[in-house]
Amino acid sequence: MTAIYKREVKSFLTSMTGCVFIALLLAVAGIYFSAYHLQGLYTQFSYTLQGMLFIFLIAVPILSMRVLAEERKTRTDQLLLTSPVSVPGIVLGKYLALATIFLIPVCILMAYPLILTQFGTVSLAMAYTSLLGFLLLGCSFLSIGLFLSSVTESQVIAAVLTFVVLLICYLSQGIASFFPETASASFFTLLLMAAVLSLVLYYMTRHTILFFVIFAASEGILILMYLLDSSLYEGLIQNLFGVLDITAPFYEFASGLLDLSGIVYYLSVIFVFLFLTVQSIQKRRWS
Repeated sequence: MTAIYKREVKSFLTSMTGCVFIALLLAVAGIYFSAYHLQGLYTQFSYTLQGMLFIFLIAVPILSMRVLAEERKTRTDQLLLTSPVSVPGIVLGKYLALATIFLIPVCILMAYPLILTQFGTVSLAMAYTSLLGFLLLGCSFLSIGLFLSSVTESQVIAAVLTFVVLLICYLSQGIASFFPETASASFFTLLLMAAVLSLVLYYMTRHTILFFVIFAASEGILILMYLLDSSLYEGLIQNLFGVLDITAPFYEFASGLLDLSGIVYYLSVIFVFLFLTVQSIQKRRWS
């Protein structure tokens, strides 16, 4: 795992990918820092971090798209799979390399609140709590990007998929407002989502029987639940998109609260997507 980690970090730092990622984050941070704090005279550093959230939609796909997709395209993944390193070790090594590259601009950002203290009173506790939330949010997004890079051999497709998924997470509350809170609206939306997820599963496994079993079971359960008690579906879509809103816990950190539930939430997201990445690689290993 250590060898893979070192190789990936070196690869990022000696190529344009890592440099562009770091430069992009710091450039946007500099713009918001100047606008909010040096010109607007705001003392809460969290304003800069909140303004930077949108940049994850661009920066994360750029950084994560090649991590596993390129290995799969060039068939060098076969060398990794036959190496003494376990699949979880491979995934963890690559993920830690991504997190290390992200940690570089975060460490630089740690100096910004100290700069503000030279011009007035700044709550360092609130600033660094916000940075902790920013770090956890970025690491969660990187785990999503790593997983989506494992399901395709095309870097472009991996980048587009990551952008779309992160955009849905970023706009989840706004998307939820477009759906009525009626039971019928949630029911038909969930039927469509179950069909789409079944198709995604078929794309990943190419197993026709498994596709029909999952599709029939999920659709049947949804229909049965609706017939038994349709009230269960009222507002269900809004609740579902609320779970998908990965940015929501960050705002608790931005307000200066060390939210333990938010830490658990982000660590759970990271674990789930790293687990899915391992399963995606294992599927190709035995197919």
